[in-house]
Amino acid sequence: MPNVSSQASPPLLSDRSAAVVSATAAVVAEHAEQITARFYPRMFAEHPDLLRVFNQGNQATGEQSRALAASVVAYAVQLIDPDAPSFDHVMSRIAHKHISLGIRPEQYTIVGHHLIAAVGEVLGDAVTPEVASAWDEVYWLFATQLIAEEARLYQQAGVDPARPLRPYRVVRRIEETDDVVSLVLEPADGEGLPEIAPGQYVSVFVDLPDGGRQPRQYTVSSTALGTRLQITISRLRGTDGAPDGQVSSFLHDHVEVGDLLDVSAPAGDFVVQSSTDPLLLASAGAGITTVLPIVELIARTQPGRRVIVAHADRTAQDHALRDTVMHVGRQIDDFTSYTWYETVEKADVRSVKGYMDLSETPLGDNIQVFTCGPLPFMRHVRTTLLDRGVPASRIRYEVFGPDLWAV
Repeated sequence: MPNVSSQASPPLLSDRSAAVVSATAAVVAEHAEQITARFYPRMFAEHPDLLRVFNQGNQATGEQSRALAASVVAYAVQLIDPDAPSFDHVMSRIAHKHISLGIRPEQYTIVGHHLIAAVGEVLGDAVTPEVASAWDEVYWLFATQLIAEEARLYQQAGVDPARPLRPYRVVRRIEETDDVVSLVLEPADGEGLPEIAPGQYVSVFVDLPDGGRQPRQYTVSSTALGTRLQITISRLRGTDGAPDGQVSSFLHDHVEVGDLLDVSAPAGDFVVQSSTDPLLLASAGAGITTVLPIVELIARTQPGRRVIVAHADRTAQDHALRDTVMHVGRQIDDFTSYTWYETVEKADVRSVKGYMDLSETPLGDNIQVFTCGPLPFMRHVRTTLLDRGVPASRIRYEVFGPDLWAV
């Protein structure tokens, strides 16, 4: 699936609604998280089938509510403020995420009904018919843009929205580290692999022992397998009394060679375009899964392009796919690798102790940057590179969780 073209300019809000949204945006923003926290229980109570589509881990932590709140408010602000930050990249990311989950146009009606109802429940008498109508207009402008973009992406991928998943068989398990496993998958329906752009992800749906069904997104961590694709799963360890990740634990502990998994078409716009500019791939932890397929692509198509790989992890033992990245990197004429570990063994002379520091790393002119990892890590990378004069337009990022706007 190729990269998504830039979104068109946002549609115009009617003058009447624009005045109302301008007058009430601050109040809605102040209560946005309360509104979305009320919205999800309402919707799931009436449509429990949607529990099988939404990531319940993100629901439990409140991440999904915060992300929806931030996105709706940011979208409304850019409708009424021509100087507001562009929302295009968020719309693109949401559309890709939705097609990986098989979201259909009719589901937007359900979401809209419960979201506007939640606004009324939280804000009470402040929500006059005029206020409700204005924010309903905001929602449907948001929804129709997404519906149109998702229809385009489904068509581009050759996917029937009514049948967004295919069965894949596990043909190999690779224990990368104690907490990271790679699963090599091949289509079980006799059809070939879809087109996969390095850096894209797939949604994997699993049926859990408690009878629930849950999706998770995993980067296609290798595109060099011809008739097969590989995903690499980091076991999510719970902290501060939180449980371990349900899906990652299930894939680690229960999925074996021969098992079938329901998998979506590849999605995501975190893809490298052909260029002669040098490339910096900065990752931390599980972000390494986006690095390997990009290095494979460059080795296969542009071996003369300069590539710098910078990775941070807890220890060398936690650094998944390191040997594979280095092996593929040897096929690139100008390939440099840097690693930072929180704990460094004496024998590991190739690594630096501590956190990633790109303040003096040789970059050269016109560097293109792709970074993937936890939000604080990506913010640190971005700030360091901006301070060095790298334009923001040359720094791309990938987010694993729902909090796209916070980046």
